[in-house]
Amino acid sequence: IATRRSNEVVTNSCFVSKIESKNVKEVLTDEFWIEAMQDELTQFRRSDVWDLVPRPNCVNVIGTKWVFKNKSDENGVVTRKKARIVAQGYTQVEALDFDETFVPVAILESIRLLLCIACILKFKLYQMDVKSVFLNGYLHEEVYVEQPKGFIDHAHPDHVYKLKKALYGLKQAPRAWYERLTNFLVSQGYRKDGNDKTLFVKENKGKLVIAQIYVDDIVFGGMYEEMVQHFVQQMQVN
Repeated sequence: IATRRSNEVVTNSCFVSKIESKNVKEVLTDEFWIEAMQDELTQFRRSDVWDLVPRPNCVNVIGTKWVFKNKSDENGVVTRKKARIVAQGYTQVEALDFDETFVPVAILESIRLLLCIACILKFKLYQMDVKSVFLNGYLHEEVYVEQPKGFIDHAHPDHVYKLKKALYGLKQAPRAWYERLTNFLVSQGYRKDGNDKTLFVKENKGKLVIAQIYVDDIVFGGMYEEMVQHFVQQMQVN
């Protein structure tokens, strides 16, 4: 089975271009890139990221851009295409399109502390990567973006998207994600460390679970495996 899968990847790689195009017009002639773009838009619909609305007057409508990336395996073989819609955040206007942008970042001392605790208490550490992380952050501001090139609604070509959640490229996107994750963890009984706002600890009858956040990466572990698995299930559901 493993051998057949390996051959499958190599066969597919013969048809998948290794060139990362920057031109949307060119990309729309490649079925693999089109599929990647459709996957991105499907993720947007699934996450309820935006609504198509008439273009309002006297607002700053932020441009959007497609970013294309080849995903390779450990041997450097291109296995799939990744297309991402990003907002042109450099056109945002402070106090109109965003307010606060600060988001705490994990400090080295906290990471060392987590490793020390894991060694002392002899529990495993796990790593979790949150898919399309910024699409999980809710926006407080009214933000409008242009329809992405190549996927303009033919019935409403002049409409724009009103964002419900953040996009990559928005100045407040990291903060929006951090706020949502923090609110969720606190609601589940976790408390933030006093010195590092990215370190979360939950203690229940002497049982300990610790999670360290670094943007879309979460390193976590605990004294009892059932508590660790419960954390994983909570993250997957929410």
